[in-house]
Amino acid sequence: MAESDRPVPHRPGAVSLFFVVKAAVFALGFWSWLLVLVFTGDAVTGAHVLAAAGAVTTTLVGVLLGVRLALQRSAAVRHAELKRLLVDISWNAFAAAGNAELSGTVVPFPTAPGDDERGPRQRISSIVDRGPGERPGGRRR
Repeated sequence: MAESDRPVPHRPGAVSLFFVVKAAVFALGFWSWLLVLVFTGDAVTGAHVLAAAGAVTTTLVGVLLGVRLALQRSAAVRHAELKRLLVDISWNAFAAAGNAELSGTVVPFPTAPGDDERGPRQRISSIVDRGPGERPGGRRR
């Protein structure tokens, strides 16, 4: 298969995936520590509470980071598709403007400055052109 000359779209991955795996490793450590404490100890101590809290917290953090990574990847894919679609639309519009048979079917872009309907010195009346206290309608009430 031939290599595409289009650049590869941004895909979040290495850093986000590192933190998801790191949270999973910590969760595995806390869960295994909690299991060891449960099977070897008789009474519930502060270590049991710490291991349980760590296991639940790191598991939730890992799940949230994994969901965030999945959402970022799908958003990156959608963004790349949208960019491709916009390029295709603009290219088709450019090609249609060049291939138009009638000049009235396509609105051309001005090619040189000053090609608009107004003359070079003609201005549109604005707030600056009014006198002090003068209203847009004309007379002062």
